[in-house]
Amino acid sequence: MSSATVTEKKPKLTTSAMIASIASEGQRVKAAPFGKALVECAASRPEIVGLTADLAKYTDLHLFAQAYPERFHQMGMAEQLLMAAAGGMAKEGLTPFATTYAVFGTRRAYDFIHQVIAEEHLNVKICCALPGLTTGYGPSHQATDDLAMMRGVPGLTIVDPCDALDIEQAVPQIAAHPGPVYMRLLRGQVPLVLDEIEGGIENYSFELGKAKTLREGDDVLVISSGILTMRALEVAQDLAQDNIGVSVLHCPTIKPLDEAAIVEAVRYKHRLVVVAENHSVVGGLGEAVAAVLLRHRVQPAGFQLAGLPDAFLDAGALPTLHDRYGISRQALGARIKGWLG
Repeated sequence: MSSATVTEKKPKLTTSAMIASIASEGQRVKAAPFGKALVECAASRPEIVGLTADLAKYTDLHLFAQAYPERFHQMGMAEQLLMAAAGGMAKEGLTPFATTYAVFGTRRAYDFIHQVIAEEHLNVKICCALPGLTTGYGPSHQATDDLAMMRGVPGLTIVDPCDALDIEQAVPQIAAHPGPVYMRLLRGQVPLVLDEIEGGIENYSFELGKAKTLREGDDVLVISSGILTMRALEVAQDLAQDNIGVSVLHCPTIKPLDEAAIVEAVRYKHRLVVVAENHSVVGGLGEAVAAVLLRHRVQPAGFQLAGLPDAFLDAGALPTLHDRYGISRQALGARIKGWLG
């Protein structure tokens, strides 16, 4: 179907598309996987408490608040206080899950995370919604630089889940992990893709610190995290129609990065390597993977970054922005075909 035909048939996008679900029309979704998983995990872990900066409903923490009102703390629009309080609770033996939007949790509260939580290696789990380009509300809400900031914090584990299954399985593992964690949070109606990968792995399971090969292909290796793993799997299906084999290595843990899996996937295999991420090309997964390959003296046939540009992005409807900045299914597929020549 030509792009012109698609344009003619698509309804006019409204402002509501700026906060629409990242799920495509007809895609399987699961409602509030983070909130539900945290409620279930907290049933056997009484030390878990929930805190938010006036965003319980918009980070799915309202489900925890309903289930355990005595363990829920509404801190108001004060992200520095949110992180400081979470650190204090952790010092008393609790396991705080602190939620807000990623831009507020990183940009506004960075010093408190660095000094109060990370320096003392406190057991705080920071779960932040609207990572990367998952909102159309412009640079004030688009956390396209959060990984670059948080990767620099010593001892901080960073998780970037792909879908509802990843989130559900990550929650109990980060709760059990000793030390601070930053997780990029998908909220609301979250796509579900990792339980049924067409032409790929069966019985996927999240393992903290591990990357997983979801699909094999001889021509291109896409190393990805977050929602770009979902896009990579879609692109792999599309390019298979052109006899282009795409392998997908999903890295849900950004730090510590699974260097062994990355080296194994690239070494001795003559194929283009594309790192796809819902983050700026500066300071994210792409640069981390490039550093790994350089340190291990592994040279791929080609190397490209399929991330967001080093720029303040536009406001607008999400489908339009994903096309504009190269992370939609169609745009990512076109980029990869172009790099293949």
